[in-house]
Amino acid sequence: MISVNQIDGVALLELTPRVDERGHLVEVFRTAWIPGVTPVQWNFVKSIAGTLRGVHCHIVHTDYLTVLEGHMLVGLHDLRPDSPTQNSSMMIDLTEATSAVVIPPGVAHGFYFQDSARYLYGVTTEWNPADELGCRFDDPELGLAWPTATPLMSARDQEAGSLSDLRTSVQAALAAVGS
Repeated sequence: MISVNQIDGVALLELTPRVDERGHLVEVFRTAWIPGVTPVQWNFVKSIAGTLRGVHCHIVHTDYLTVLEGHMLVGLHDLRPDSPTQNSSMMIDLTEATSAVVIPPGVAHGFYFQDSARYLYGVTTEWNPADELGCRFDDPELGLAWPTATPLMSARDQEAGSLSDLRTSVQAALAAVGS
């Protein structure tokens, strides 16, 4: 495992394909790899070329994801008020079955797919719309250099507010969870 020090708590794991004449097998998750991160729900997603999903932020659950086919560009921004890397941003390029990323609560994230891709992600609590906060992918305060200004997005993501509004919502939600 390689920890990604640019944002505290984000971890990048190297996966090892076992290749032979039949194809390959890749272990994508073991509870021992990331103690305390135990997904209770797994989701399979297919995205077509030009899609951007996000930018989203969760208060309760941790995300664990890996690309099964293709690649994704993951944009991250730390919104946690007590984090040593608060307001830090970074991009990670995940390629097919070679790595996985762990995204803790309070770290905003978006996924861009230049080409069609399929990915698998687990979450540590069951999906809850109340834990789905977001902001505009192109808010300059995010500090994320996406490769396009006109991605294919959901209506919800297109209508998302500013990073400033998201920061206020995240801080209030984190305070409520902590009390």
